[in-house]
Amino acid sequence: MTKGNETKITDELYAYALAHNPPLDVVQRELVRTTYAELPDQAGMQSAQEQGPLLAFLVRLTGARHVVEVGTFTGFSALSMAQALPPGGVLIACDISEEWTAYGQDAWEKAGVADRIDLRIAPALDTLRAMPAEPHIDMAYLDADKDNYIAYWEELVPRMNPGGLVVTDNVLFHGRVTDPLATGGAAAIRGFNDHVAADARMESVLLTVADGLTLSRKR
Repeated sequence: MTKGNETKITDELYAYALAHNPPLDVVQRELVRTTYAELPDQAGMQSAQEQGPLLAFLVRLTGARHVVEVGTFTGFSALSMAQALPPGGVLIACDISEEWTAYGQDAWEKAGVADRIDLRIAPALDTLRAMPAEPHIDMAYLDADKDNYIAYWEELVPRMNPGGLVVTDNVLFHGRVTDPLATGGAAAIRGFNDHVAADARMESVLLTVADGLTLSRKR
């Protein structure tokens, strides 16, 4: 199997790429700084900096009006997507931590998008199962506990509109997904990736962006 052209992403090249992407605004930058300052042990859970503009781009590209996020943490990705929503659009943010999402709520208020975000503090499976069963979601972002990825997927896919987009983060799991003896989160992601690849309801591509990103379109 050939990989084609390959470029090793050095720190210098990563900085170059960020410099040629849409810049983070003042609220986004402040939220990133606050997350690393206040939650240094958990800050790695935050979506990569380049994913904010990418998620916003995908919201605009798809024309999504109804977005669901599974796993909000301190709200950087929710902020990025909410800023891209059209008038009347809404993002349902699912998380179990009032402490972590409080940082996001403050940022959403400062950015003027709090009215577009419906934060639901509860196990995400409960939130998803309480949603209407018929297709109504235009875009979903999955970035939560890896053991439940397949369960989240199975709740989301039937609720996606035709042409709807599911974006899944961490599908390379720090490079550990190639290990057939992997355990824990890596094993869960291996199983999830196989599950997605075999799902005829969706058209999916796995990208080597950040820690791996899968884009899946409802057929």
